[in-house]
Amino acid sequence: MKKRGPVCLLIAVFLTSCCATADDLTYVSEFYSKVPQKLSRYSWYGNVRLLLFKVPQDTVFVRWLFTGSRGAGATCANTTVTVHIRAGAPPVINPLETQFSENAAFSLAHNFTLMLGSAGPNMTFFNLTNPAVGDWFIAAHLPKDDGKIEPKGFSSSCSYFFQPQMFVRRVIDMPVLEPGVPLQQTVSSPDKPAVLKVFIPAYTAELSLRLSGCRTENSTADSCPLVLTLGSAALTRSSPKTVNCSGQAECPARLHTPPWESWVRITVESLNSNLSTSFQITAALTAGCKPKSGGLFSDFLSKFSSVNGTGLFSNATSNATLLVDNATALVQPQADSLLNSAPSGDSCLRSQPVFREDVDVVSVRFALINGPNISISSQDPTLISLNLNSGADSGGTLVLDLRLNQTSLTHVNATVVVCVSPGSPVLTLNESQSCTTAFTQGYSLRMNGTSPEAALHIPFPETALWYLTLHTVCPAHASECGKVSGTVLASSLLSACVNDCGTYGECRLLRSYGYLYAACTCKAGQRGWSCTDASEAQSYARQMLAALLLTLSNLMFIPPIVVAVYRYYIVEASVYLFTMFFSTFYHACDQPGVTVMCIMDYDTLQYCDFLGSVSSIWVTILCMARVKDIFKYMLFMLGTLVIAMSMQLDRRGMWNMLGPCLCAGLAMIAAWIYRGVQRRQCYPTTWKRWVFFLLPGIVSAVVGISLYVFAQTDENYLYTHSAWHILVASSVVFLLPPREKHKKPWGWSQEAICGYQICKNEREELYTVP
Repeated sequence: MKKRGPVCLLIAVFLTSCCATADDLTYVSEFYSKVPQKLSRYSWYGNVRLLLFKVPQDTVFVRWLFTGSRGAGATCANTTVTVHIRAGAPPVINPLETQFSENAAFSLAHNFTLMLGSAGPNMTFFNLTNPAVGDWFIAAHLPKDDGKIEPKGFSSSCSYFFQPQMFVRRVIDMPVLEPGVPLQQTVSSPDKPAVLKVFIPAYTAELSLRLSGCRTENSTADSCPLVLTLGSAALTRSSPKTVNCSGQAECPARLHTPPWESWVRITVESLNSNLSTSFQITAALTAGCKPKSGGLFSDFLSKFSSVNGTGLFSNATSNATLLVDNATALVQPQADSLLNSAPSGDSCLRSQPVFREDVDVVSVRFALINGPNISISSQDPTLISLNLNSGADSGGTLVLDLRLNQTSLTHVNATVVVCVSPGSPVLTLNESQSCTTAFTQGYSLRMNGTSPEAALHIPFPETALWYLTLHTVCPAHASECGKVSGTVLASSLLSACVNDCGTYGECRLLRSYGYLYAACTCKAGQRGWSCTDASEAQSYARQMLAALLLTLSNLMFIPPIVVAVYRYYIVEASVYLFTMFFSTFYHACDQPGVTVMCIMDYDTLQYCDFLGSVSSIWVTILCMARVKDIFKYMLFMLGTLVIAMSMQLDRRGMWNMLGPCLCAGLAMIAAWIYRGVQRRQCYPTTWKRWVFFLLPGIVSAVVGISLYVFAQTDENYLYTHSAWHILVASSVVFLLPPREKHKKPWGWSQEAICGYQICKNEREELYTVP
C-alpha cells in the first residue's frame, strides 16, 4: 500500500497541470517505475546508481517523480542526493571536480539535488516537453565518500534510498508532414499545440519549413501569432530550435544538416489565449551530394565469382586472414568507385566504407576497408561513418587518433579540419564555420604541418550513427592555394576504458539491470575519469613506504611462532606461519602502481590472508582454554572449516571475526570457571600471570581490533593496518599459555610406545597448570 502513494500523487498532479489535448490528436498515458535503490557515497562511478528508462515514440510530455528517503535511527543525518539525467547515454559527471584527460571531449549532464531530512521522504518532479525518443539515463549518488574503512556489518552509517518513476504522455496518431505537401493545422491556445513530425532521409542537406495563410479567430490581421519549435529536448549538447512567427505573414524556418534517418518533431504553439489560429505548413528537403551508386548488380556483386576463382564461400577455410583478404577484395572496387566518381560542388562529399568488428563487451574496432590512410581534398569533404547504434555502445569511450602525413600535403600552409558529430555530418567545413549541425554541437579538431597529430576521447558517446568529416582548407591570406590534397592516418575504436585506466587505475565492467557500462577506479591518489589527474597522486617514496610497512609488519609474527614452537604448540605455530606468509604477499599484491608483486592470484591471496587471520585468533583463544588435546584439535579443525565456509560466503563481514572470537572466548571462560570451581581459587592462579601476560595481551588485542574496526581510513591505512599487524602478533606472545609441566617435547607425553603396546602415563594430570 505504501508504494501506491507516489504513483497516485504523480497521476493526480499530472492530470491537473498537463497540457490539454488538441481536438484532432489522441493522447495516451504510460507509467514506468524502478524499485528503490540503496545509495552510496561517491568516490568513483561505480558508486552511482544508474537507471535506464525508454521514452516511447511520439512522446510529447514526460514527468519524472524522484523520491528520496532515509532509514530511521539516531545515526541518520540530513544529507543531499545528487541526480544526473541524460538522453542517449549514461551521464558524464564530475562530483569531485577532477581533471579529465587532455583529449577528452564531453559535456557534463544536467543535474540537481534532493534534500533528505527528518520530515520523511522528499519528492521532486522533473518535467520535460517534447523529450528525445529512446534511452534516458538517471544517475544518483550521495556526497563525497569520507574515506573511512569499516568492516561490513559493523558500519554505523545510515541507509538512504532513491526511487525514480516516469509518466509519459504520447500521441498515437501524430500527423506526418510530407515534403512538398501542404498540411492545414489549427491551434486554439498555448495549451493545445499542433504536433507533427517529418522524416529526414540520409544525405539531406537542409530542411525548410514555411508557415503561411495564418487566420486568427476574431482578427483580420495576416500575421502569425505562433511559435515554431523544431526538434526534441535531450538536455545535452543538442537543443531544439525555436522561431517566433509573431508579426509575420509567412514564417520560414531552416535547419541545416538535420539528423539523418530519423524523425524531426515540429511543434506549433499559439501566443493568444482562447483564440484559434489556423495555418498551413509546408516542408521541403534539400538533398546533398550522394555517393555514386553502381546499381543492384554492380561490380561489387560480380566479384563474388572471382574471389579465389570459385567464390567466397565455395571452399570453406578456417584461415581468418584469408577471409579478411577476401572481404577487402570484395569491397575495395566499390570503395574506389565512391572516391573516384564523386561529383564536384560545395555539397559533394567523398565516402569511405567502414568495417565494424565487435571485439568484446563495450569494445568495438572500426577499420577502413581501403586501409588506415584517408585521402582528403580541398574540393570535397571526406565522410566516414561510425555505427554506434547498439545499446551497449554508449557504455564505453569513443577513441579517435588521427595523424597527418606532412609530406602528402600539396600546400605547406594548408590545414586539415575535422568534425565529429552524432546523427548527421557537417557537410561544409572552413576556417570560420564551427562544427555545428541542426541540433548538435560537434567536436572539432585541426591538423597542419606543425601540429600533425590529433586525438579525441568521447566518454559515454550517444547511441547514434557518428560521422567523421575531414576537409582541407587554406588560410584566408594564402594566395594561389588551388586544389590541396593530403593523406591522414586514422584509427578509431570503442574502448571500455581509455588505455585501460593507466598504471594507477583498473577498468571495471558495471551492470545496471541488463545494461553494461565501464568505469575506472583509481589508486595511489590518482583521480579523474581515466585516472589521469595526478594533483593528489602519491609519490613513489610513499608507495614504497606503504608496501614496506604493510608487508614487513607481518614479520612480527616471528616471535609468536618462536614462542609457540618453544612451548611445543606446533599446530598453533603452523597457523601463525600460514598467516604471516599470506598476509605478507597479499599486501605486496594489494599495492597500486609499480610497487606491486603478486606470487599468485589476488583473490586467492586475499582469501588465505583473511582465513589465516581469523584462524590465528581461533586457535590462540582455544589454546588458552587448556582443554584436552583430543577436544582442542577437534575444535581446531571444526572451527577452521566453519571459518573457511564463512570466508567464502562473505570474507569482509565483521561477524566472520567476531563469531569465532566470541565462541572461543566462551569456551575459554567456561574452562577457566570449571577449573576455578574445582580448585576453589581464581584461575589462572598466579597474579604474575595476570599482570605480566594476560592483561598486556588483552590490551594489545583490544587496541588492535579497535584500530581495525574504527580508525582505518584511506589516508592512514598503511599506518593503522600495520599497527594492527604488530599489535595482534604481540598479543599472541603474551596470551599463549606456558608449557605444560608433564608434557615432553613434540607432544610425546600423552602416550609412550612400549614394545608393541601403547602404554598410558598414569601420572599425567591434564588439567594441571603451574
